[in-house]
Amino acid sequence: MPRRRKTPREDEKGSSPPSSSGASPQPPPRAAASSSSSSTPPPQASQGALAMARHPQYSQHYQVGGTSGGRSGGQYSQSRSGRGGGGTGGYHGQQQPQQQQQPRQAPAVSAVVEQFSGLGVEGPVAAQPAPPQPSVVAPPASSKALRFPLRPGRGQTGVKCIVKVNHFFAELPDKDLHHYDVTITPEVTSRGVNRAVMEQLVKLHRDSSLGHRLPVYDGRKSLYTAGPLPFHYKDFQVSLPEEDDGCGTPRRDRQFKVVIKFAARADLHHLGQFLAGRQADAPQEALQVLDIVLRELPTHRYSPVGRSFYSPDLGRRQPLGDGLESWRGFYQSIRPTQMGLSLNIDMSSTAFIEPLPVVDFVGKLLNKDISRPLSDADRIKIKKALRGVKVEVTHRGTMRRKYRISGLTSQPTQELMFPVDDRGTMKSVMEYFRDTYHYTIRSPSLPCLQVGNQERPNYLPMEVCKIVEGQRYTKRLNERQVTALLKVTCQRPRERELDILQTVYHNAYNQDPYAQEFGIRISDRLALVEARILPAPWLKYHETGREKDCLPQDGTWNMMNKKMVDGGTVNYWACVNFSRTVQDNIARGFCNDLAQMCLISGMAFAAEPIIPVHAARPDQVERALKSVYREVQSKVKGKELELLIAILPDNNGSLYGDLKRICETDLGLVSQCCLTKHVFKRGKQYLANVALKINVKVGGRNTVLVDALSRRLPLVSDTPTIIFGADVTHPHPGEDSSPSIAAVVASQDWPEVTKYAGLVCAQAHRQELIQDLYKTWVDPQKGTMNGGMIRELLISFRSASGYKPGRIIFYRDGVSEGQFYQVLLHELDAIRKACASLEPNYQPLVTFVVVQKRHHTRLFANDHDDTRTTDKSGNILPGTVVDSKICHPTEFDFYLCSHAGIQGTSRPAHYHVLWDENKFTADGLQSLTNSLCYTYARCTRSVSIVPPAYYAHLAAFRARFYMEPDASEAGSVHRNTAPRAGNRQDGSIRPLPALKDKVKKVMFYC
Repeated sequence: MPRRRKTPREDEKGSSPPSSSGASPQPPPRAAASSSSSSTPPPQASQGALAMARHPQYSQHYQVGGTSGGRSGGQYSQSRSGRGGGGTGGYHGQQQPQQQQQPRQAPAVSAVVEQFSGLGVEGPVAAQPAPPQPSVVAPPASSKALRFPLRPGRGQTGVKCIVKVNHFFAELPDKDLHHYDVTITPEVTSRGVNRAVMEQLVKLHRDSSLGHRLPVYDGRKSLYTAGPLPFHYKDFQVSLPEEDDGCGTPRRDRQFKVVIKFAARADLHHLGQFLAGRQADAPQEALQVLDIVLRELPTHRYSPVGRSFYSPDLGRRQPLGDGLESWRGFYQSIRPTQMGLSLNIDMSSTAFIEPLPVVDFVGKLLNKDISRPLSDADRIKIKKALRGVKVEVTHRGTMRRKYRISGLTSQPTQELMFPVDDRGTMKSVMEYFRDTYHYTIRSPSLPCLQVGNQERPNYLPMEVCKIVEGQRYTKRLNERQVTALLKVTCQRPRERELDILQTVYHNAYNQDPYAQEFGIRISDRLALVEARILPAPWLKYHETGREKDCLPQDGTWNMMNKKMVDGGTVNYWACVNFSRTVQDNIARGFCNDLAQMCLISGMAFAAEPIIPVHAARPDQVERALKSVYREVQSKVKGKELELLIAILPDNNGSLYGDLKRICETDLGLVSQCCLTKHVFKRGKQYLANVALKINVKVGGRNTVLVDALSRRLPLVSDTPTIIFGADVTHPHPGEDSSPSIAAVVASQDWPEVTKYAGLVCAQAHRQELIQDLYKTWVDPQKGTMNGGMIRELLISFRSASGYKPGRIIFYRDGVSEGQFYQVLLHELDAIRKACASLEPNYQPLVTFVVVQKRHHTRLFANDHDDTRTTDKSGNILPGTVVDSKICHPTEFDFYLCSHAGIQGTSRPAHYHVLWDENKFTADGLQSLTNSLCYTYARCTRSVSIVPPAYYAHLAAFRARFYMEPDASEAGSVHRNTAPRAGNRQDGSIRPLPALKDKVKKVMFYC
């Protein structure tokens, strides 16, 4: 398992100290502007330009470029109220100061919508012509009409170097592949049983009916051969020893009828054409056949899980706690690339259930003496952990029958009775085992396992059952288990590379009988690929600091001698202490230190809380928060509480989530949580880092790209541009019905592009398409209404910046390759409709980029000892980008490692452009993406994925706390009765409670 992105469970988690020596959340890319390099000082932005970027009384006049693609023409300028007027076409202009005015409140939403159209020209218009704009293309109606953008050439910016990649060249076979349909009767759902049937069939008939062919099988309906079988249709009879179904019926051989029928020839010619760039669509079936061929032998040897294979023989087992252990394994996938076919191999680890006696497993799970009666909470925990697990009985000598656990009895074994005949004669389980097996049950107070079907369950005492080896644990791991698994998977680049090479050697693909049968040859050397190291961008800090500009080194910098470029203001704040171990004087001292750090860092921050520190019990969070809120309101009439500091116990259960939900959806407050251990330490690095987070939560900016202020960001600086980030997070495995959460964030400032407002919504379980990007509904009084997250964020951008976006850049996280078409079709259409609902023919140019982190491509330095291409952790340098050889044969994608490694092997982000009306060059998009990764607000490090996508992930994670708790989890039931998101009884999705307006306009999720 690759290095985990740290979860935002506490506000201070995932943040790095401001110095380069601290730990951080997953760091991303070193960015570079297209026209600047790390060796030159930053261009000096004038004081006027900086002031204009911060103050609304300065405006910019724009002339709309020529219309194209049905776009409306017209000229837009900033109105006297300070609202700007960007047009829909190309924008160029010069700065024009306006008469200073009294500040006024933002107009209502309806007024803002009106400003999207019909603005007249006021004042001089920019003299220079607008840049030519590519035409807007209507989104295709179906995937058949859709073609992703071709690569616009390769990037040239940066210092060139060679890196090794865990891709191994695979020679395209010259074989005549045949596809056959397989029907097995009676039908079974288990791939394992299907494979056993086909394995037996091949063993019996390979040298006769199968014509000496060695076929490969996908475990379902498809069989493939390298050449034709001597028949088009044939049926076979196969016998397998029956596996016990848990119902106590006598065992006998299971008879299967297998029908093999010719389906088609799998054409490798088109795959060759695709790899050569002469065909647009990847022939998926041909790729699937080759993947199945290379998976066949490992599937027989190891335990397959998805595209990975695990075995206790591939590395030492490591205990994870609570009856789980980690198994080592490897990931394997065949991929079409510019260099031809490549086999992607990576190391992997995952959690398996320890093959223990069930009684021992339960003892480890509960971590207590189980000789005493179990509580209801204990029973629920055991039932959740064991449901679906396969066990074998130990009380019948060598007869080790296997059963699958379906439940747990509510009564202890000593009270359990069942009918033994049709007359209803009852017998206790204890008597039955004593009389039938001469076995005396030693733990009568434990419940029995229920096995078999629910209509006719069988009862097995826990003490006579042992967990069968090789069962992957698919449910959610706790924090201790995640930490233990990370320690196992965390490998330095040099060690990981050696393990990958050892795996390839051990797999011996050149001796694989299936690979030989199909003529596939795999290289045993890592691919060598040309890469470039993009320069880091210059960062702007406030003029009053000793250091006004900063050039990060190896993806890190710190706040020493610097002040936030735009410090926020906090006049009224309060502190609630939920930790019993933190005395009042300690809490006051911590608050004082934090306030001083905020002041030193450049904020206007009141030195004292508006009321004394309020001590409260963790189980009375709602009462405490509302009490503090009312007390502040009564003290500062006409004003409101601007920030809440909360001191939490280190282990706080549901307290953190309850607090965030109440503050953000009920009270309209931003909050900063601090754990007890940090309150006692009061470390300066920690305080400085918390100050960074507080600043963006109250509307400030920590830093800005110099290239943004000097208008040199590719295709962003020339035209008002809004940058979106979107992500969908799904429930953890084992949660069968809870909703998925979609989050969308969007930049609210231009040209700085550093502030992001965020919106969240609940949608159907495991639904990846974002449903609420745009929506319409009928209001009985007002008629048809328009809404949705895109529309609301466009309006918010217009209100906050004064401009109408001429470009949209949409970074979409969490989409797998198989979902590219449907996600683009649905979400691009929603973006178009949201824009058109604001103004007829309003069609800003859209670039849609998918961001992927869940892949297995790793980049290694060609020479691990070369300090020019590696950082202190042995990883490749931040800013390393690859857009050749291992990338898509024709489409616009690239790998970017934008962050410095801390531990383990860095995972580059993979960016794939699915739609591009802005016509980015390779250098333009790579440099923009890399530069943005240095603007992440929570730490002074570049991060591993572009910040808007990162922020969307944080916002979606936060929204999980707004949902109904899982009532089956003891101890997590929330105490308030306000309506919460989740599933209604009729199966529909209950909406999330709405974020308060004050909250959703700032970066509350940081």
